Amino acid sequence: MIDFSTFESLSSIELGPAKPKPSSITGDQVEASRVLWQSDDGLTKIGVWECSPGRFSASRDTNSEICHIISGRVSLHSPNGNVSEVGPGEMLVLPLGWRGEWVIHEKTRKLYIINSPSSR
Repeated sequence: MIDFSTFESLSSIELGPAKPKPSSITGDQVEASRVLWQSDDGLTKIGVWECSPGRFSASRDTNSEICHIISGRVSLHSPNGNVSEVGPGEMLVLPLGWRGEWVIHEKTRKLYIINSPSSR
């Protein structure tokens, strides 16, 4: 039998100290995160992430990501000019190969699921 995991309220779970966001473009952003679960092979991670307002670049060159916004408001900007506004209760998918920028309009917290392709 495979066991399962449950987690406390994602809006109040402690993430630890915030650190400067390395890919921040504006806003002197800080971020904090906590991995809640990881698969035995390390290819899938589930966690909570929080970031202060500003703009940063991002890419999904080595993995895909599913995000459920818990609180806050963001705009995602793709290189082709598409802009998507996402807020609390909404989910977004960043497929393998996605590149773009996030604009965090207010402190934002998300649940993330990151999947890396198998190296086999």
